[in-house]
Amino acid sequence: MKKQKVSTAFVAASWIALGAGMIGFITGLVRAEMELNEKGYYFTILLYGLFAVVSLQKAVRDRLENIRVTDLYYGICWFATLSSLVLLAIGLWNATILPSEKGFYAFAFLLALFGAIAVQKNTRDNMIED
Repeated sequence: MKKQKVSTAFVAASWIALGAGMIGFITGLVRAEMELNEKGYYFTILLYGLFAVVSLQKAVRDRLENIRVTDLYYGICWFATLSSLVLLAIGLWNATILPSEKGFYAFAFLLALFGAIAVQKNTRDNMIED
């Protein structure tokens, strides 16, 4: 059975989700009235989370396609993904910002992570040889 490439619409939606999440999160940080070290913390968590979910998506997909992935690397991918979520939650819980701002950062972060996973999936799916 020949695999079908991902639709252009889904590829575009994935990139839009990634861009909207990242740009929204970063714009919120730039405009926020918080110390530079706090902004750096949240920005680092965003980068860490994006890398973690892309790595996890690849590891999960490799295992599904019977490509060897060590248990150690697989576990590190899950740990990194979950720890990025926990670190964001801890930071937001302790932040002295409005609850609406906390929600904004949480949802922008999740949208960016979803977008990164979808873009990685689409990129891999579209590498099908014709």
